[in-house]
Amino acid sequence: MIPRIDFETFSFSTPLYLWLLVLPGTLLLLWIWQLSARRRDARRLQRSRVVPWKERFALFGDLGFWLSLLVAASLCIVALAGPRARVAAVRNASADIVLLQDGSASMYVSDVEPDRWRRSVRFLRTFAGALSWKGDRVALALFAHLCSPQVRLTKDPNALFFFLDHLGDRSPFRLEDAPTWDTNIEEGIRWGLRIVEKDEELYGRSGNPRAFVVITDGQSWSGSVAAAMQQARSRDIPVFIVGVGTTAGGMIPQPTGPTTEVFEPVHSVLDRTSLIQLARSGGGEYFEIGRGSDRDVAFGLISRLRQRSNTAQVVESFDDLYWQFLLAAGIVLCIGALLLRRRVELAWQAAVAGAVVLLLIVIL
Repeated sequence: MIPRIDFETFSFSTPLYLWLLVLPGTLLLLWIWQLSARRRDARRLQRSRVVPWKERFALFGDLGFWLSLLVAASLCIVALAGPRARVAAVRNASADIVLLQDGSASMYVSDVEPDRWRRSVRFLRTFAGALSWKGDRVALALFAHLCSPQVRLTKDPNALFFFLDHLGDRSPFRLEDAPTWDTNIEEGIRWGLRIVEKDEELYGRSGNPRAFVVITDGQSWSGSVAAAMQQARSRDIPVFIVGVGTTAGGMIPQPTGPTTEVFEPVHSVLDRTSLIQLARSGGGEYFEIGRGSDRDVAFGLISRLRQRSNTAQVVESFDDLYWQFLLAAGIVLCIGALLLRRRVELAWQAAVAGAVVLLLIVIL
């Protein structure tokens, strides 16, 4: 839908520049005088010349181009003054997304390059880059046996990318710690619900549809997963699962640091079957890293999130409108150039257009 402008709120941020309109206004008076002189000459020629057919003269002639130039200059001056107004636009509702990243010991397996953890973080960066961030909010929490919230629900992509940059090399859950060797989805979902509840407590209920996105290999689930899923569904929060790893799997590396625990060698594989069942029970869908490019998987996931909201919302903002005036000036100037007939004038127009294009190439 085309945005609706409330002209009652129309104003200028720097109205001092509007005084420059005196110049094109003065030139407009000169243009009107030239047009009057042209019409007088045309009527005189029609009376004095005798030709075998009825002679016609264009209403404006080359003066049409100069009128378009004056109008375009006036629009540019208005744009320079910084026009602003309240703009209302109707768009599909955005989404509140809580990312729950598995950080357990099985994420150290290197059956995908370079390992499951770093592959997951790379996908998260692609997913964050695929969001429009126009009303979307994202939170991030890590889980193994326990959960570690990282980012609350925020509209600021820089906050999310900051944490992803610092989590890129390895999971903060150490292999030397026994709780790292357990994957507790219930704890992750519970903290996801706490993030949503805390946001509602601080800012009120959001109109955005909400969803949990769990990135995991599905290894060694513990906790009451069914109860966690039921809690999420009772809050109308679907749980989408993104699998990482391969069905061939690999060995979880042994701790290299000092530890009092004894860890048996464990062969970890992607538990695709249970992850699909988990996504269905959570009211979401299953996706898998590596099935197509990360960008395709991210856009597919975002598309499913968008489809959950069939409602539209009116978003109002106080926007700058200078670019609309600049666009109108360019259109008027192009129309005026079509009125030119002399080759010299057309050559000048082509030269100026080429110089503008070259300047834009150099700047960009």
